[in-house]
Amino acid sequence: MVDAADLRARIKGEPLVGDWIDIDQARVDRFADATGDHQWIHVDPERARRESPFGSAIAHGFLTLSLIPSLLMDTVRIEQRMGLNYGLNRVRFMAPVVVGARLRAVFVVADVADVSDGALQVTWDVTIEAEGGAKPACIAQFVTRHYF
Repeated sequence: MVDAADLRARIKGEPLVGDWIDIDQARVDRFADATGDHQWIHVDPERARRESPFGSAIAHGFLTLSLIPSLLMDTVRIEQRMGLNYGLNRVRFMAPVVVGARLRAVFVVADVADVSDGALQVTWDVTIEAEGGAKPACIAQFVTRHYF
């Protein structure tokens, strides 16, 4: 378990590396249903295989992005009363995530600050890696608030 002092000690420290998760067509389809984004590049694997430059259906970029909070919770166990997603400072989708890929997140504590409501605000540099990928699928700066 990580507490406030541990988070402060981790600023610019060793990366925290999560476990691999599978990105299958069922997950992509559920995300499409939740968001209303049914573009064929995501939900029609046969057409995507024939017509897309990726040779496969790909996950929505925002699906990849939306995984960050759960990947953080699976990677770093924070001893807290409550935690909140506060926002994102920067996001880039560097490479497509083909259906069938395995992803993991790498987190580095970029900054820790006390905020006026008694929370600890943590800025995380996040890299979402696709197994075997030449470059990251996504890089983002994710901001969380933690109440101890």
